[in-house]
Amino acid sequence: MELTAAEPRRKSLTQLYLDGEEAVKIDTEVFLRSGLKPGDELSDEELSELIKASDARRAKEKALYLLEHRNHSKKELTEKIARTAASREAAEAAADQMEELGLVNDEAFARDYARELFLRRRFGARRVKQELRLKGISPEIVDELLLEYEDDSLAAENIRAVLEKKYAGWQEDEKTRRRAYAALQRLGYSYGQIRQAMGSEED
Repeated sequence: MELTAAEPRRKSLTQLYLDGEEAVKIDTEVFLRSGLKPGDELSDEELSELIKASDARRAKEKALYLLEHRNHSKKELTEKIARTAASREAAEAAADQMEELGLVNDEAFARDYARELFLRRRFGARRVKQELRLKGISPEIVDELLLEYEDDSLAAENIRAVLEKKYAGWQEDEKTRRRAYAALQRLGYSYGQIRQAMGSEED
């Protein structure tokens, strides 16, 4: 097949025209490195390699962009790349590369994320466990982190903070009390933890 034209597009892509027909978009940097120009012949194998190289480069660039803004778990990084920039295979390869470079570390990410969920967002252990698992953190790491925060006084402190900030007057108003109770359950607190914290507040 003949490369009849190559036109620049948004997001650093180049549109290739093969045998006069609009074909695929390729990463511009990969296209320039290939040395291809209109009039050149491409085999199916050469085109496949070009697409693969383009996919890999865009996956890597997206990974670096995402990690520049904040830490990610490996699963989270893979999902974002595959959803917005590259194939699943290229996304997984890019995430593996970031892990090898030390730019992705699930244990360090999980430790920071758990701290944020417990101490800033005031989540209970059950909800923290759920959120960590959604990020692809292994059960072993999750269990180890939860042990570090296995403290009834922290749960009570967080519950009181939530009540004070969002449900003022819950002690006098039954409707507000029910709403607060439901919200605390969604935050991951057990019936016993909520009852104990509310009971101590009333006392």
